[in-house]
Amino acid sequence: MPLIIRNLSKQYPNGVRALDDVSLDIPKGLYGLLGPNGAGKSTLMRILATLQTADSGSVQFNGLELSGNEQELKKKLGYLPQEFGLYPHLSAEDFLLHFIRLSGFTSKKQALEMADKLFELTNLTEVRQSKLKTFSGGMKQRFGIALALIGDPKLIILDEPVSGLDPAERTSFLNLLNQIGRQSTVLLSTHIVDDVAGNCPQMAIIHHGQIAYEGETQKAIEQLKGKLWTGPEESQAIEISHTVISKKLSEGQSHLRVQSHERPEGFDPVEPTLEDAYFFWLSEVATNKTEG
Repeated sequence: MPLIIRNLSKQYPNGVRALDDVSLDIPKGLYGLLGPNGAGKSTLMRILATLQTADSGSVQFNGLELSGNEQELKKKLGYLPQEFGLYPHLSAEDFLLHFIRLSGFTSKKQALEMADKLFELTNLTEVRQSKLKTFSGGMKQRFGIALALIGDPKLIILDEPVSGLDPAERTSFLNLLNQIGRQSTVLLSTHIVDDVAGNCPQMAIIHHGQIAYEGETQKAIEQLKGKLWTGPEESQAIEISHTVISKKLSEGQSHLRVQSHERPEGFDPVEPTLEDAYFFWLSEVATNKTEG
C-alpha cells in the first residue's frame, strides 16, 4: 500500500511557497516526516487528507490517484490534525459512536462493535464512559487516533500528534502507532527528532518546502560516520571553513559539532546521531537556497 507523491508544489496568495516540487515514496509501516515549524509539513498533510489542493503535482495511494478521486480516497484514510476539537461534556463512547454513525455504520450493532474494537486498540476501554473533559493529554491523543481509525483506513496521516505529551504518554502513543503501522501506512509528521529515531525505519526531512533527505533513517546517520567532530568554540575560522552542524553548551563552554572529511585541529571524532543528521540536512537546504 505505497503512497507515491510526485512534484507536489503549493504557493499561498501571500507569496509563501509552502511546498516546492516535493516527491516521496512512502511504504507501508510507520514513516517519519521530520522538519522544523513552518517547513511545509502541515500543508503536505492537509493536501494528502484532501483538505487542500496542490498547485501542481500528483498523489497516488495504492494505485488510486488523489485528483478526481477525493471521495474514494477519504474512505481509505484517517487523519489526526495537530489540533482537533472535542465536546468536553460528552462521554468518549457517545462522541465516538456519533462519528462512527456519520461514517456510514447505521446499524447499532455494527457501530458498537467498531467502538469496542477502537477502545480496545487505544487502551481506553475502562474510561469509555468518562467525559472527555477528564481525559489527560495522552488519553485525548489516543482518542484522536480512535477517531482517525474509524472504518479501518489503510492510510493514516498524523500531524504533530505527540506535541505536549509527557515522556510516558509519548512512549505509549508511539508504541500504539508502531502497532497500527503493521497493517497500514502511517505518516507521522513531527519536528521532534526523538519521535522518529527508533520508531520510523524510513523517513524524510523537509525544510523550506523542499525534501532535504529521503530514505532509511539509519542511513541518514551513517552518512556522517567518520565525518563528525566536536571541539570548543574558539574562533570564527572553524565556522567559516567547515560545516557547523550545531552548537551545544557543556559545563559552561560552547562546543561545536562539525561535519568535515578531515579532522579539524583541536577537534575529536564523535558518533553521529539522528539529531546531527537532521541539522546537517537542514543546513544543506539552507545553503542551496542561499546559493540559488
